[in-house]
Amino acid sequence: MVYHCGLVTRKNELVPLKSIEVEVKVNDHVATVSSTLQYKNEEEQPLEAIFVFPLPAEAAVCHFSAKIGETEVVAHVQEKKKAREEYDDALSSGQQAFLLEESEQSSDVFQLNVGSLPPGESAAIRLEYVTELAVQADDGLRICLPAVLNPRYEPQGVNSGGGGSAQVTSVPASAVPYNLSVKAHVSSPRPISKVESNCPFDPLNYLNPEQTQATISLAAGHKFDRDVELLVYYKDAHQPTAVVESGQASAKPGSLMGDTVVMLSLYPEFPTSVMSSMTSSGEFIFLVDRSGSMSCPMHRGEGAQERIGSARDTLLLLLKSLPMGCYFNIYGFGSNYESFFPKSVEYNQQTMDDALNKVQTMGADMGGTEILEPLKHIYSQSCIPNQPRQLFLFTDGEVGNTKQVLDLVTKNAKSHRCFSFGIGEGASSALISGVAKEGGGHSQFITGNDRMQPKVMQSLRFALQPAVVDIAVDWKVPKGVSVTPLSQPISVLFQGQRSLIYAQLTGESSNQTEGSVTVKYSLAKQPVKNQLCFSLKPTEDTGLTVHRLGSRTLIRSLEVEERGGEREKATELKDRVVNLSVQSGVSSVFTAFIAVHKGSGEAVKGPMIRRNVPTPMLYGGHRMMMCSMPMSVGCAAPMAMMRACPAPMMMCDSAPPPIELCQKRSQISVDCVEDFEMADYCDVAGNVEMAKNTITVPELTRDPLFQLVSLQKASGSWVLETALVLVMGKTLEEVDKTKPEQVDQEVWATVLALIWLHGFKSKDQDEWQLLAIKAVAWIQTQKVPCVPECVAAGNALLGCQVQKETLGL
Repeated sequence: MVYHCGLVTRKNELVPLKSIEVEVKVNDHVATVSSTLQYKNEEEQPLEAIFVFPLPAEAAVCHFSAKIGETEVVAHVQEKKKAREEYDDALSSGQQAFLLEESEQSSDVFQLNVGSLPPGESAAIRLEYVTELAVQADDGLRICLPAVLNPRYEPQGVNSGGGGSAQVTSVPASAVPYNLSVKAHVSSPRPISKVESNCPFDPLNYLNPEQTQATISLAAGHKFDRDVELLVYYKDAHQPTAVVESGQASAKPGSLMGDTVVMLSLYPEFPTSVMSSMTSSGEFIFLVDRSGSMSCPMHRGEGAQERIGSARDTLLLLLKSLPMGCYFNIYGFGSNYESFFPKSVEYNQQTMDDALNKVQTMGADMGGTEILEPLKHIYSQSCIPNQPRQLFLFTDGEVGNTKQVLDLVTKNAKSHRCFSFGIGEGASSALISGVAKEGGGHSQFITGNDRMQPKVMQSLRFALQPAVVDIAVDWKVPKGVSVTPLSQPISVLFQGQRSLIYAQLTGESSNQTEGSVTVKYSLAKQPVKNQLCFSLKPTEDTGLTVHRLGSRTLIRSLEVEERGGEREKATELKDRVVNLSVQSGVSSVFTAFIAVHKGSGEAVKGPMIRRNVPTPMLYGGHRMMMCSMPMSVGCAAPMAMMRACPAPMMMCDSAPPPIELCQKRSQISVDCVEDFEMADYCDVAGNVEMAKNTITVPELTRDPLFQLVSLQKASGSWVLETALVLVMGKTLEEVDKTKPEQVDQEVWATVLALIWLHGFKSKDQDEWQLLAIKAVAWIQTQKVPCVPECVAAGNALLGCQVQKETLGL
């Protein structure tokens, strides 16, 4: 008998999930997302359907309901163990029940159980969450609707925690047996400049002349081969804002839901005199994922570069942009880890050359994705005096022990800043955003046709900014009003990057209607303050969005504190989380949404079977190993699960399984195996033919920009050589003939390189800006007397018109 990959019925037919409809309402930099999942039991027996799916890690799930026929059942939040017991009791008594719970290992993975659907019955499940929108490097606000949940690598010996365990079925994106529709409504006090997406969308439709409201819809035929991403751009994007929201009328005054809650969006602006100088010290540690999944292409387009290849190019830019006198090291990790140097070394020409030679040999050849152990090793290394540690983590973000990693970063937060980069579709937002938040850094996601280099270089610019210290937040509110912060104290600020603050306002003032918040800090030993005044009058039409986001913020900080606390304190913190979650109706790791439909009171008859709804598998062009270890929601849930499917499989980056495990897979069809391009590892008869390691190390890209960058010296200068002039399309003779007499060759070569970058690669300035600043600084140390003549001669040679002021000279 041939078995399909995915959910099958006894008749070998696919899944009860028929469609997913998503409605997105964007209000400035906050979004409310409502998803409706249509189920139908087409079998002859009662059915339980199970669906594991991703959500943004920052999301606050705040509504869950089910509509059966004309009857709607709204779920309520309960302590998780009690919710599971109520669900099981309902099923055992033949009632219909619905359970939604968050993974205990990762806050961006949820499991939905739709229980005891009678034969022929349909159910519409509605899920709603609110989320903050992340600010991108180009000031766009990112809305991500995760359609892809990649395999989560689970290190050996890791216990993924309590219930919710299930086994996973994988299907290629083209075989997902349900469709997706997305409609978005965008509104803001400021005009909407544009909305972009990585997926085909119908044209943007403005609803008013001011262009402050618009709608947009996903084009038909979405293939589930990527997350659905929207980027919203506003005019005057850096304008600080305040949203004041009234409490819930039915809630008790003095409680979080009964009081007013304010959300402040701040964009700190640092003094120009301070920002003109970059720090020349620091210990820069680059931690690069070299697991098998890093050999996947960056995107689905033709000629897409492999993730590991893009990481190599990025490391080239990073190494060329570091300041002289700093310290650095590079780690590669997979199932194990290795470093370029035993400990961080001082940055100079020799160490840079050694590192670049090793970068060229980096491949996606180190097995699984084990982040925890290399982090432990890095944190065990003593910090270098007067060299602040800056950690850059590059990964496709597919691990099962996310919370252990976050706890480790939190424990060491005072000794470093952590910048993280999620590469490719399906990267864990809980991991990528979490390590940056806990490590006082900045996170970036590189998806679709995004280039890794400009996003990484923006983070390096942040890392080179003078550190902001002694941050304090002062509130001024009228007499009779008190402020209770819901957010953790601000620990990091970056120029032009948004900081969100939530606070509960208790009490009222009879005559004053304004308040203010002032953020004070020290920057390069200079005192700085930014102030925002706001009206205490509640904003209209916000629902309870701000309350829910504030509750989510407080819940997350209490969960982190609970994991690191003593047993007695942990119990108290858990009780606080449960009470807050139940009061606010917002999900937490300790609670779940539960709904029971008693219907006519007659029990559903017949034995119930379980079916698991597959979610998309994105590794169409990437070979992965098969292993038969059991999986939990948190450790490895690429797709939804298939408890009814014979011989469930997990797809992961881990080491190849022993022969006997693959022999148990003899019933898998050739078609199934070929869908995942794993025929090299297991054939239908169960024989194993392990592919030999034939990884070759690709050369660095031949892009002229990277050719030129690769020739720069650690000091910032270029040497006049054949390889350099070939990039510029010239000969050594032409270049030497036009050199001003009083200028030496190294200065001449460096000026030409700068003119070429500005003249021919200006659109990529975000990538080479820092190494150009270093080149300018080097020229200035040479005290060249005839810079204008040198620039004029270089422009004439290269056919450019770049002014010396543009070059920074």
